[in-house]
Amino acid sequence: MQVRRGIRDYPAVGVVLLTALVGIVLEVTGPPGAARWVVSAVALGIAALQLRGMVADLRAGTYGVDVLAVTAVVSTVAVGEYWAALVVCLMLTGGEALEDYASARAGRELTSLLERAPSVALRELDGGGTERVDVAVVRPGDRLVVRPHEVVPVDTVLDSDDGVFDESSLTGESLPVERVRGDRVLSGALNGAAAVRLVATATAADSQYQRIVTLVKEAQESRAPFVRLADRVAVPFTLTAFLIAGLAWGLSGDPLRFAQVLVVATPCPLIIAAPVAFMAGMSRGARGGMIVKDAGTLEQLSKVRTVAFDKTGTLTHGRPEVVAVHVVPAARVEEVLAAAAAVEAWSAHPLARAVVAAARERGEVPVATDAREVPAHGVEAVVEGTLVRVGKLAFAAPGAAGGVAASSPPEESAATSSAPAGHTQVHVSRDGLLVGTIVLADVVRAETTGTLAQLHRMGIARTVMLTGDAEGTARRVAAQVGLDDVRAGLLPEDKVTAVTGLPDRPVLMVGDGVNDAPVLAAADVGVAMGARGSAAAVESADVVVMLDDLARVPRLVLLGRHTMRVAWQAIAIGVGLSVVLMLVGATGRMPAFVGAWMQEVVDLACILWALLAARPSAAERALTEEQTRGAADQHPAPSPATPST
Repeated sequence: MQVRRGIRDYPAVGVVLLTALVGIVLEVTGPPGAARWVVSAVALGIAALQLRGMVADLRAGTYGVDVLAVTAVVSTVAVGEYWAALVVCLMLTGGEALEDYASARAGRELTSLLERAPSVALRELDGGGTERVDVAVVRPGDRLVVRPHEVVPVDTVLDSDDGVFDESSLTGESLPVERVRGDRVLSGALNGAAAVRLVATATAADSQYQRIVTLVKEAQESRAPFVRLADRVAVPFTLTAFLIAGLAWGLSGDPLRFAQVLVVATPCPLIIAAPVAFMAGMSRGARGGMIVKDAGTLEQLSKVRTVAFDKTGTLTHGRPEVVAVHVVPAARVEEVLAAAAAVEAWSAHPLARAVVAAARERGEVPVATDAREVPAHGVEAVVEGTLVRVGKLAFAAPGAAGGVAASSPPEESAATSSAPAGHTQVHVSRDGLLVGTIVLADVVRAETTGTLAQLHRMGIARTVMLTGDAEGTARRVAAQVGLDDVRAGLLPEDKVTAVTGLPDRPVLMVGDGVNDAPVLAAADVGVAMGARGSAAAVESADVVVMLDDLARVPRLVLLGRHTMRVAWQAIAIGVGLSVVLMLVGATGRMPAFVGAWMQEVVDLACILWALLAARPSAAERALTEEQTRGAADQHPAPSPATPST
């Protein structure tokens, strides 16, 4: 079955193989010279077809080395080495099949992403029961059922109490993740061992997995500038081959030497090696949750000299968190935080959600009544019979001045009553008396400092922050994480100007918001943090990091460097071995038939070497181990003897 499919997809290969079979039969049973005429005629016919294609490529501005193979076929036929000519024809006609096979192997991670794209959904009916529908007809608000080990068809929120999902195809994160009711579940996630109910929040076309499918298709169709450069390497290679062949013929006076040289000067290393290496690199990136949109981006990544970052949502989490709680001597931190959370539960403000989340991590939150929100000032409510106000100092306790000094334990308190740059204070009072101050800030990601240190060790010349935030806030974060340069108070157009003006190029820019889309497009390499990033940022970027993890940035740079190194090595191996074989052929000690098969061995060696781009380099493995250790240090497992808090 596979043989028939192969012959159907590559008919010229079938013609060559059939000719070889007929030629062998004629050599054994036919009249003298019959095999030579049949094999030579077919070989010259294939050479003519290749010549026509080569002329069309030249007219289109593409330079290649097919002229060597065509000349090799003609010359071997002319000197009577017709079997060598047929081997060269096998290489020519089988080159497309070999490239397709190698590219498919190199890009199997990309292909698997396309194959796993959801196509159907199980939708609940209003009267009970379910129906299987095409994923394209699912609309936001539809209630869906996903059975065990099925793929989530569209972006949803979980309607069951809890669920476990494998998101490795989206993020590269190997461990399953747990979700609870109301949590977001992305399309493409693989459900665990129990059926779950979900509510659709987007159509299939607008869902996360469809974004990935679109990106992967672009990646598979891309062609790196490096690959076009490899095409131009063909010109000096071709001239060298003809020079060696001509000298061998001229010095020996034997035209057979000309054919013996050219049969080993075939183009596979230049035609196939580089595309296979780039496809393998993009495939490995996808396996790690990093979708590289086109092969040319890998080349740019390998040369990056400056890395620029947006602040909010990139270097930081992009949401406020409670970082300190100051209380008066007669109050307890847990009580003040719980009372504030009870009141803030009535507000939709981001600061309110952060206070509620912090309180729930510590224990129960009481229920508040008679809540009233005063816009731009705060919220008040009755909590356990006491009027509690939360908000600005003038609203919470009009008679107080300066807030609450740091009187709580050191781990709960900043050492000042005034908020430092980048921090926000929320004041809490009971019956008009100030009892505490809650300090919130957009906290720096745990992996940020380590990521910047790794980039510097890798030889990145400069790291820069580009942000619209105030100067004081930006410099506080920059000093904390070790950035080289800070540009604050920037509008989107100012970020573009800053990126285009950076001296050490290429420049890689990392961002996630709508306002980052212009600068991501302007940078030499734009990287969108796609897990939380806006659609505009994802579309304008060159790379999408599916996991919300800044540690992927140095991995991207190493991915580009390793892919380029492997591509050059594969080409160097092919060209080097071909030159050695040409010199051997020039001596006349290697028959043309043997030389033709030796070149096939060279082709195979180049492709196998190019596939090494699918495997991580030693530097990448070391970086991954370092990041894994760092993550373990930041989140150590609780000791059995000491309850975690």
